[in-house]
Amino acid sequence: MSQPAHKIRDGVLQVTIWRNSSEKGIWYSVVPTRSYKPDEDTWKETDSLNADDCLAMAELIRDAYAWIKMQRRADAKARKESERAAKESEQAAA
Repeated sequence: MSQPAHKIRDGVLQVTIWRNSSEKGIWYSVVPTRSYKPDEDTWKETDSLNADDCLAMAELIRDAYAWIKMQRRADAKARKESERAAKESEQAAA
């Protein structure tokens, strides 16, 4: 199984950011979760939030958006540099 690109946590709340790619390009997805302890020894996760969790989760999602925005810029820069290097390589070979 692949590793998440990034995780952001606040107490029992967490957003996991996944980086996905296909022939159409790169995209990111966000999975919000809340951890809970149903018994003494076990932790579980759910996507169900308590009313008191809503604002904190909204802030985590805002942070996830900012992180993704920064990564998209980095992805675009890397893509441009790769295209430039490929073009220079083609020109050198000609």
